[in-house]
Amino acid sequence: MPLDYHNLFSTHKLGYIKGKRPSVNCIFCSIINKEKEVVNLLVFEGIHAFISVNKFPYNSGHILICPKRHLIDYRELNRAEEDEIHTLMRESLTILDRLYAPSGYNIGFNVGEFAGASLPHLHMHVIPRYRNELGFIDIIGGAKIVVEDPGRTMKRLREQFSKLQSL
Repeated sequence: MPLDYHNLFSTHKLGYIKGKRPSVNCIFCSIINKEKEVVNLLVFEGIHAFISVNKFPYNSGHILICPKRHLIDYRELNRAEEDEIHTLMRESLTILDRLYAPSGYNIGFNVGEFAGASLPHLHMHVIPRYRNELGFIDIIGGAKIVVEDPGRTMKRLREQFSKLQSL
C-alpha cells in the first residue's frame, strides 16, 4: 500500500505550508523584534544571532539558530555572525544532550527554496535524533508524533541557556 504523504505533516503545519502564515515580512525578524503577530519561541538572544524552538519540530528539542540580520545565503554572513552561530550550535548540543539525551543530531542549513528553505531568512536546524524514534503510531498512522509541546521545549531550553555566562 503506498504511503499517504499528506499524513506525514502535522495538521497545523499543513495550513502553514499552504500559506496560512502571520502577516509579517519575515517570521524570524518578527521573533527577534518581539512582534506579537508571531508565536515567539525565542530561547536565547546573542549579539549577532539567536535561538528559537521550531514551532513545527521534527523531534523534541528541534531548534533553529539564526542571524539577527536578515540574510538569505550563508555566504552573506560576516565573521562575527558565523562565529556566534557556530558557538551557539556547540552550546546547544551540550544543553540538548543534558536535557534530552539524543542518540545523534541532524545539523544544517537549507539554502534556497528548492533546497527546502520554506522561510526566506537563513537559519540552521539542530534536530536531535533518537534511537528507535519511529513508533507504532508513526508506522500505522503515517504521521510523526512529537512528544513534547514546543512551548515546553522553549521553557526548558530558556532555563538552561540563561545559565550561559558569555559566548
